[in-house]
Amino acid sequence: MNHFEGKSVIEHLKAARAKGALAAAEIHGAETPGYLSAGADAAKESAVVLLLAWILFSPQPTLFFLLMLGMLLWKAGRSALLGWARLERLHRLIEEERWEIEHNRSQEKEELTALYHAKGLTGKLLEETITVLMADDNRLLKVMLEEEMGLALEAYEHPLKQSFGAASGVIFSSLLFTGGYYLFSQGPLVAALVVVTLSSLLIAHIEQSRRIEALIWNLAVALFAAGTVYLFKQLIFI
Repeated sequence: MNHFEGKSVIEHLKAARAKGALAAAEIHGAETPGYLSAGADAAKESAVVLLLAWILFSPQPTLFFLLMLGMLLWKAGRSALLGWARLERLHRLIEEERWEIEHNRSQEKEELTALYHAKGLTGKLLEETITVLMADDNRLLKVMLEEEMGLALEAYEHPLKQSFGAASGVIFSSLLFTGGYYLFSQGPLVAALVVVTLSSLLIAHIEQSRRIEALIWNLAVALFAAGTVYLFKQLIFI
């Protein structure tokens, strides 16, 4: 079977990059890889859920505790499942690329040559680079996964580490909510806004996005959700 399936080397590389992007996508939901991201996401979501529960059912400490427990199990389990899904897709691509290296070596050399030629290497320097990379299968596999498919291998953490991060985020949010609940009347609202603020800034930092815009949008959405629930509660129970 033709390794390139009737495509040019460049077209094949574009298809491989698209395949790598699909492998990195979150089929079961969106969550940036990493225990810090999982923790920040879980803390923010837990804060909003607890805030809405406080608006609807306050004061019911037992209900809040059960809700915290449910969020802990859900977010920790979800992060672990997302992590395992990422690793399974990565392992599948690794085995496919390893097979290609073992059985279609000449075509892999063509791809590698096209990749490094596109980076500006030519002549003897290009030939020497390709020779060095082709001499070590493990190095070649890593290069093809990262350069051909665009996968950042170091971004894939162990699923249990991400699960621990998510659980820590829920616990942090729950502790702040509990403290606010028992300290003063508007404590849960203040605690939720603090958690949303810190989580939004952390996620923006990790994703290298604009922090102020991320903070404003997240706070606006959280306040809009809380305000809408409070308004409808007042209207329904008048």
